[in-house]
Amino acid sequence: MEKLSSTRPYLLRALYAWIVDNQLTPHLIVDTTRPGVVVPPQYVKNGRIILNISPAAVHGLKIDNTSIEFSGRFGGTAYGILVPLTAVEAIYSKENGKGMVFAPEPDAVNRPAPRKPVLTLIK
Repeated sequence: MEKLSSTRPYLLRALYAWIVDNQLTPHLIVDTTRPGVVVPPQYVKNGRIILNISPAAVHGLKIDNTSIEFSGRFGGTAYGILVPLTAVEAIYSKENGKGMVFAPEPDAVNRPAPRKPVLTLIK
């Protein structure tokens, strides 16, 4: 069986559209310890950041199959934000909390390092 692509980008885009269509405010919870996350570090708390990604709060929002990218203001300063989708823990509406929490992607789960193969000579 061939490997299927992740459902995460499709669910994120659908939930984002649903939240915005209902005039609610979409927020992301991001694990900032994941590789590739670019956010202002002074706003990170306990390895997490909550991002308001409403159309009024961001500029140039792009949600593709691997990442979320946009420009946003934090304390009046503009920042370029990059979030790999494997770092997104949840998307939800600020007003009512409805949304989705994502399980870690299988490739993102911490696995023990592969062990070296051991060969034994049998005579």
